[in-house]
Amino acid sequence: MFTGKRPTDTMFDGSLTLHNFVEMAMAEQVANVIDPTLFQQAVMGEASSSINSSQNHSPASIHECLTSILKVGIECSEEQPTDRPDIKEIVTQLHVIKNTLLGVGVQGGMRARIAA
Repeated sequence: MFTGKRPTDTMFDGSLTLHNFVEMAMAEQVANVIDPTLFQQAVMGEASSSINSSQNHSPASIHECLTSILKVGIECSEEQPTDRPDIKEIVTQLHVIKNTLLGVGVQGGMRARIAA
């Protein structure tokens, strides 16, 4: 959803999968993995969501949140189901990401775990 690509995209052949594509880009190239339209809308405050669009989010904070969301996606798409996190953990992580973007108080331990 965040990359704008489908797992069946023609670029994913052989050993390259959507999961691997995002995982490899996590180090430095997150902006290259995100659908440019999504990132542009988020930076310009045009994205329609529950986030108050009048809030002014820096590109760095948006980048941090998108990186965290992609990490959650990588965790959820592990090949082996036993390697995937519990849905309660995922919901908690997504709430922390939302609260971080909104500037709501976040427990340091959980935020540190998601940022890792």
